[in-house]
Amino acid sequence: MSAVSKSPKLLLLLTMLAAPATAALAMQAQDEASEEVMATVYGERMPDPSEMTKGPQVEGIISARSGNQIQVTTVDGTKTLLVVNENTRVKSSGGFLGLSRDKLATDALLNGLPVKVDTLQWAGGLFASEVDLKSKDLRTASMIHTGTDQRFAEQTAATEALRSRVGDIDQYNVKSTTNVNFDVGKAVLSAQAKSDLCATAAAADAMDNALLLVVGYTDSTGSQEFNQMLSEKRAGTVVNHLQQACGWKPYRMLTPAGMAEADPAADNETPEGKAQNRRVAVNVLVSKGLDGM
Repeated sequence: MSAVSKSPKLLLLLTMLAAPATAALAMQAQDEASEEVMATVYGERMPDPSEMTKGPQVEGIISARSGNQIQVTTVDGTKTLLVVNENTRVKSSGGFLGLSRDKLATDALLNGLPVKVDTLQWAGGLFASEVDLKSKDLRTASMIHTGTDQRFAEQTAATEALRSRVGDIDQYNVKSTTNVNFDVGKAVLSAQAKSDLCATAAAADAMDNALLLVVGYTDSTGSQEFNQMLSEKRAGTVVNHLQQACGWKPYRMLTPAGMAEADPAADNETPEGKAQNRRVAVNVLVSKGLDGM
């Protein structure tokens, strides 16, 4: 399904995303704000893990990170604060970037990453003794975290040349918008969605100076925080498919964004409307300053 959009909200979003440096500063400010919210002072020294008792298993999405603490939000919106350190075992399955990793550093625990955590309990709270994650989810979270700041040695010159032409332009001609839809609470692409994405990439590749802007959305089910993470994960899934399966170049991709339940495409009061709102919009853009060149 494809439709052309001239939404003022889309143009505002484009203004925010046109300069990666600005997006990076915004992300930094958000991280700093999270640090203030998550600041916790423990009244006693954390004991050795061997002295702790078994705690509950926590499964959800990492919704905030500050120093040696992560916050995990479950599907019902419950938030759990966990301590991580050098004794935390971080495991991935499926192979990260083609490699099998039995042990990862805690730096891999990024916002938006789905995890299953075994915990140990002590007087000061919960310690994450083991964190299990899937490598494909780590790729998605890493992609969202780095956005268009990704660098590949053979593409650096082309990336910088293109950015120098569009970096100061905040208005684009929207050539088309393709929406792909998702099941409730999921970020998995259907076979039809995969086909539609590659068709969109092929059409955009035939245009001079075309860029892609990927924006994820949810319906109104769930908390705002969970929906934000889910919309970002959906956007990352689409970006991953466009780049790996459809051959779209990273330097022709604006920073992907998650907009949660904002800007619904249909009424959230009906099942049919909610189904339309669980989407990722892939916008094919050409800067007005370059259109027709």
